[in-house]
This record gives sequence, structure tokens and C-alpha cells, in this order.
Amino acid sequence: MNKVHKILMRSLSVWQRNIKVWSKLAGPSLLGNFGEPFLYLLVLGYGLGRFVGEIDGVSYMAFLASGVVCTSAVNSASFEGMYSAYTRMDVQQTWLGMISTPVNVADVVCGEILWGATKSFISVVAILLVSSVLGLVNGFWALLVLPVAFLTGLCFSSMALLVTSKAKSYDYFLYYTTLVITPMVLLSGVFFPINTLPEVVQGIAKCLPLYHAISLVRPLMIGGEMQLVILHIGVLIVFTAVSTILAVRQIQKRLIN
Repeated sequence: MNKVHKILMRSLSVWQRNIKVWSKLAGPSLLGNFGEPFLYLLVLGYGLGRFVGEIDGVSYMAFLASGVVCTSAVNSASFEGMYSAYTRMDVQQTWLGMISTPVNVADVVCGEILWGATKSFISVVAILLVSSVLGLVNGFWALLVLPVAFLTGLCFSSMALLVTSKAKSYDYFLYYTTLVITPMVLLSGVFFPINTLPEVVQGIAKCLPLYHAISLVRPLMIGGEMQLVILHIGVLIVFTAVSTILAVRQIQKRLIN
């Protein structure tokens, strides 16, 4: 328990370093967090919504809003875990400077994962505010979306750092975004219910972490009964734990061995 506490405290020092750097550019970043989801909801929600009508008894715009919340959490965490983390690891060699102090590789990785989850949290706060203004949130239960967003950020930032551990350049991340993130967004129920897909594809979709994040977020935002909550949370935790362990091992080999 004492070892876990030490890792957490040292990881928070890495997190604090990142948030201090981010705070210098917070204005443009926050503007993007508000502007992008607003455009998604306006263009797709109003545009496609006029043709689609309602899905499962709610407007398409409300249905889409919960999907946009999750994809924003995914994109924010993935960007931090790939492009920003790779810059600190390889280009600026910030991590080498960190591990020359009492901070070790596991502390750096955990701190980066916490930071990626924090960016997801910030992004989702912005989208919830936009959704509330547009009348797409069903009551105060939507506030529980925030811890789910943080957990989703932990999951996808750890997965992104695993990818970064193998990256030789920024171009390497195109494989992950094209072959993993994009299909996941299309198959996990962001834009339409997955029950419209063939059963085999539905089975694949239910193995993806984004599906489980959406399954938690959508009932909280639009109302309805939440099902298999422990399963959905458990899947996100398992993806986070496995990806973190593998990322620590790979990055340690890269930086030290």
C-alpha cells in the first residue's frame, strides 16, 4: 500500500508539470473543446436529425450528444497519449530528465495517463455545458457522466501510451487512428444503435471499450435504465490496467535498456 501511495504521489508531480505547461495555452484549447462539439451537434444533430427523427424515443440530436461526449473523451486522451506524449518522450526528451530524478518510468507513465484522463474530463465538461444549453441533457444524473469520462480517459490514454511506446515518428499514429480508433467510433453506437448491425459485428462492437463507455453515458444523459453497469466499468478498468502494465514495460525498455 505504501508503494502504491509513493507511485501516486510521484505521478501527481508529473501531472502537475503537464497542467502547468497546458495552462499557458489553455485559452485556445478550451475554445476548441466548446467549438468542435457544438459544430458536431449542430451539423449532424440538426442536419441528419431532420431525416432520422427519433431513436429509441429520443431526438437524434440527444442520441448523438451522448456519443459525442464519449468520442471527445477518446480523442482528447488519445491525442495526449500519442502526439503530446511522444513529443515529451522523444523530441524534447522530457521523460529522460524526469527519470534522472527520484521519479521512475512507471511514475511518468501513470502521470501521463492521469493527465490524459484530465484532458478528457475537461473536454466532456465543455460538451455537457453545450448539451445543457441545447436542452439535450435529462436532469442532474448527467453529472455522473464526468467520472465515466475520467475513467474513459484513463482507458484510452493508457492504450495510446502503449502505441507511443512503439512509435518511431508521428506518422506511426496514423495506423492506430485509422485501424483502431475510427472503426471503433463507427461500430460502437456513436451515430446509430448497434442493433442495426449484423450479429457478428455486434459481437465485435461489444468487445470494444468505447461501446462500454457509451453504454454508461447514454442512459445518464438521455434517461433510461442502466444495465450491466459493473460489466461496463470492469471492461474499461481491465483495458486500462493491461495497457498501463504493457506501456510501462515497453517504455522502460525504450528509455533505459
